[in-house]
Amino acid sequence: MDRETCAADKFNCTVRERALFEAGIKMGTVYHQFVGVPVNSDSVEALERSIEEGVLVQPYVESIKVRIDRSRFSVKKDEYSYCSLTGEMLDVVLRIKIDDVRVTAEMRFDKELNYPLMYISNIEEL
Repeated sequence: MDRETCAADKFNCTVRERALFEAGIKMGTVYHQFVGVPVNSDSVEALERSIEEGVLVQPYVESIKVRIDRSRFSVKKDEYSYCSLTGEMLDVVLRIKIDDVRVTAEMRFDKELNYPLMYISNIEEL
């Protein structure tokens, strides 16, 4: 039995439910592994790409785009001028594809909720 079949057999759910599960796992990874990382205007692009590359190696990730809100950075005045990444700064669009199901999940700061909300924005049966 190949690894994919072996793994799929452990999931007592539909492919659609598994794709949703995988999207949630990846979004949790982005948030909990990277919030708190020191960042400034010199390092922000490298951090965005690092987050994307780290998620892309995980199973079923079709694409990911990470954008960090630069408006929260202060002008670098000295060696101590940086901030730590927060959930409010993250804007993420992630696509998971398993078999004939594609899930799009997003993370955005919701001003009304005052919360970095992770949500499913689209589910496609291909």
